[in-house]
Amino acid sequence: MTDPGTGIDVENVTAWLVDNIVDTVAPFDFEIIAGGRSNLTFTVTDGRGERFVLRRPPTGAVLATAHDMAREHRIISAVGRTDVPVPPALGLCTDVAVTGAPFYVMGHVDGVVLDSSERAAPLSLEVRRAAGEHLIDVLADLHAVDIDAIGLGDLARRDGYVERQVKRWTTQWERSKTRELPAIDEVAVRLAQRIPPQVGVSIAHGDYRFGNCLVDTATGRVNAVLDWELCTLGDPLADVGYLGVYWADPGEEQHRPNDPTGIDGFPTYDELLERYARRTGRDLSQIGYYRAFSAWRLAVISEGVYARFRHGAMGDQEVDPAMLDAFKTGTVRLAEDALDALRRLT
Repeated sequence: MTDPGTGIDVENVTAWLVDNIVDTVAPFDFEIIAGGRSNLTFTVTDGRGERFVLRRPPTGAVLATAHDMAREHRIISAVGRTDVPVPPALGLCTDVAVTGAPFYVMGHVDGVVLDSSERAAPLSLEVRRAAGEHLIDVLADLHAVDIDAIGLGDLARRDGYVERQVKRWTTQWERSKTRELPAIDEVAVRLAQRIPPQVGVSIAHGDYRFGNCLVDTATGRVNAVLDWELCTLGDPLADVGYLGVYWADPGEEQHRPNDPTGIDGFPTYDELLERYARRTGRDLSQIGYYRAFSAWRLAVISEGVYARFRHGAMGDQEVDPAMLDAFKTGTVRLAEDALDALRRLT
């Protein structure tokens, strides 16, 4: 029986792993390492001490399309054939009878998720700079991937990415908002009025930041890019702008507490932009638009999470009042940041 607390039917999953993952030995230990609002991720240790990772949708009421395991498995399998570092894809189970939902298995990759300044504090100044530079280099490499050559050319529509996203998240705001926020509405109108020409089509990760990467803390190199559930085809500058929403230059206040930047050693965001432009040849003169778009999109997402918790749609998850308030106030701050970025555009 699937444990509702973890989402794992140990007996069934054990049998599936033995039959489908090469060189694994029962019994298996399942340790959850990420859960809640996103997909559930487990470190799985087999009888010989070998580790790999299992990923499945949340156990609460969620839209299946938002947590498509087969799609995510397809993406990392394809990207794994390039120079972009991702965990190796080991297997996919689409039989919901096994543990109540599809899941996939990938290789375990060493590294640290730098999701706070505290996590980055032990790194030397040189390693922090190297980490920031490699983070933007990996993004440039991702955006250079030939989507047809790796079999992802039909993953999504190639054109009109930002236009479609603005329409989508405007609709989502109307469905999920818990209060009126004029800044959200004003940003939506301004974004729709000045959509820049799409600079090309690439794999767009959708949530690219330190918090979704495993970093070697000795060298600063990104060992693996994680969490591909929002990945699609689209305008590569959307990822660059999104990274800017999280990035704080050394000495600046960090508005996103789940990011390590803002402490000494990391490059500035402008330095990242210069490095990306040199590597890709892309014109970043309108990056302020993409930063505004990304902050606004994240504001709508934050409001949606706040609304679901408030209305009890996240299953039996315990609601931390401080976390709930962070989502509520975060929506306002992100909307104001987006509006400020648009006002500064020339």
